[in-house]
Amino acid sequence: MFKKYQPLFAGLLIVLMLAVGSCKSKYEKLKASNDNAKKYQEGVKLYNKKEYTKALGLFEPLITIYRGKDGAEDLFYYYAYTNYKLKDYTAAAYSFKQFADTYASNPKAEECRFLAAYCYYLDSPIFSLDQENTMKAIEKLQLFINLYPKSDRVAEASKLIQTLHDRLEEKSFTNAKLYLTLTEYQSAVIAMNNTLRDYPDTKYAEELEFLIAKSQFEYADHSREYKQEERYTLAITYTDQFLEKYPTSKFVPEATQFKKDSQAGIRRAKDILAEAATNEKLMRRLAQKDTIKTPPSSERGNGNTKIPN
Repeated sequence: MFKKYQPLFAGLLIVLMLAVGSCKSKYEKLKASNDNAKKYQEGVKLYNKKEYTKALGLFEPLITIYRGKDGAEDLFYYYAYTNYKLKDYTAAAYSFKQFADTYASNPKAEECRFLAAYCYYLDSPIFSLDQENTMKAIEKLQLFINLYPKSDRVAEASKLIQTLHDRLEEKSFTNAKLYLTLTEYQSAVIAMNNTLRDYPDTKYAEELEFLIAKSQFEYADHSREYKQEERYTLAITYTDQFLEKYPTSKFVPEATQFKKDSQAGIRRAKDILAEAATNEKLMRRLAQKDTIKTPPSSERGNGNTKIPN
């Protein structure tokens, strides 16, 4: 029975394949043709229908063909926006910039210059990842403000720049805290001071200044005795600065304890050094090259080390 209807099934399959093929062939034939005007017109229609992938397929080969000809400006504009709609922000940023550079007198140049910068903003990753695009976005947005200081988009560009600065600030703060978590105390002090220098108005200032005092105390506490007085003294200085600046901070009790422990540490170090003056064995031990005591195994690289929030 199957053999009886086999030719019919085969015929239906051929008709179906031809129908599918004919649906595809109209676009594919146009894409392969030399009718550039028709490609342009159809590309615009597809764009307006939000069929951006197909529109891009028709616009792309026309970019070099239309360069310097009538209609080139509109084509470039559509092409840049098509990439933007497809969320290919790298290609869109390049295309918008090319439009603004090439057609600087075009009324759309301002819009394209802004969108080129905005594409970098959209491509900027979360703070924990590499921030190269964030830096580029800030640069491009600032360039837009400089070129179009009276633009209605200046306020938005400024707001975007602030958002990006906040992202860089958070990354700097998080990286600095990581040194403390890893018990790299001296590096923590340096990194935290750098964050305060780079972001003087940071919202993390109170916590950073507390953590600087904490890191310096830990650095002194893990140092060899002949280095401790100097390092504890600096810890006391950092702590006093913090207590003076933030007298009502929730970190005050712990910071106060740093100061007391630092003062006790100085006295203890002086006693040990005094004893070493008459104890040759102790003197040899204190004369070792390393200036940092090995931290307890519970501290080395312990990801669970608590850091004040």
